[in-house]
Amino acid sequence: MTVPIAPFPRHLSGPTTPRLRALALRLLVLTVGLLFALVLAPPAHADRIRDLGTFQGIRTNQLTGYGIVVGLPGTGDDTLEYVTQAMRGVSGRLGLQLPPGIQPGLKNAAAVLVTADLPAFSKPGQRIDVTVSTIGKAKSLRGGSLILTPLVGADGQIYAMAQGNLAVGGLGITAKDGSQLTVNVPTVGRISDGATVERAVDTGFDHGDVLRWNLFQADFLTASRVRDAINAKYPQTATVEDGVTLALRLPAGADRRASLMASIEMLELTPGETPAKVIVNSRTGTVVINSAVRLTPAAISHGKLVVRIDEKQQVSQPNAFSQGRTATTPSSKITVSEGDAHVALFKPGASLSSLVDALNKLGVSPSDLVAILEALKQAGSLKAEMEVI
Repeated sequence: MTVPIAPFPRHLSGPTTPRLRALALRLLVLTVGLLFALVLAPPAHADRIRDLGTFQGIRTNQLTGYGIVVGLPGTGDDTLEYVTQAMRGVSGRLGLQLPPGIQPGLKNAAAVLVTADLPAFSKPGQRIDVTVSTIGKAKSLRGGSLILTPLVGADGQIYAMAQGNLAVGGLGITAKDGSQLTVNVPTVGRISDGATVERAVDTGFDHGDVLRWNLFQADFLTASRVRDAINAKYPQTATVEDGVTLALRLPAGADRRASLMASIEMLELTPGETPAKVIVNSRTGTVVINSAVRLTPAAISHGKLVVRIDEKQQVSQPNAFSQGRTATTPSSKITVSEGDAHVALFKPGASLSSLVDALNKLGVSPSDLVAILEALKQAGSLKAEMEVI
């Protein structure tokens, strides 16, 4: 970057000229420093609209089916009734009728549930992945093949057909003495491109005058900023319906509407600050505090109290010529030690970094941290919502 500098006047002479030159040099250094600060300043945090929400109706759909896996090396469901009924149904579709009253041994077969996600705009003939899971006593699906299974949606209609050999990442072994070894989960398998789409789902993105866009998380400020960003480029296009939904008036026609939707998704804006929240995982002791958490003036005192009890057995030995017997008597020793107690003082508006630094100096454990945060909440000093998961 070039910074123009006016030349020094040649008519200046005498003792004032060095002072002017020194002043001009200082101004030059200051100007260059300001320019570098502007150029190297970090950009403001901005997110794309596509990272904040999605268009209504353009989503995946869950599919489920009930099927049979065959070809197992003796690790199937054996003679379970629902496996037998399923095998009779499969045999009937192939023109083979099993004799009535006969319960075939089916150690090489297993009843399974087949699940898959149907992406938006999937067309007939495209292939999707499926996951196969046992629902009975089968020990492993390794080496099995899924028989042709219809996959239905929430409306009960068939949207895909699944079939193929399973890829199982787990391993289960049982010895004759009953000992077992299991690695990962051998009762769940996956078939890559194992289902063929038979019916498309109408997303409705090219129908109607209004297309709705939904935020992932409700926030009126973010919804308003998304509306302003869209209207700044496409005037009178977006209106806010609530804290989640925006109504977009887009032109008719799939081609024009898709182009406009792609352009809207790439617009950048600064979302509203998330609400102050503290998340506590009661199972693992994990505590997550976001940057919006603030504290009012408070003091925290934390110390460790250790109680130790030592139990010993003392042997009482009588004299050689006495009539007494050898006996043992308990001897207990109780000691109490208290660690150094520290006090942390928070000034008004203390931020997350101040809280974390102070608690680290106190040396608190995750369980102690939860207790301190709960006490701050009860005292009205912690300005945040606590959520226990």
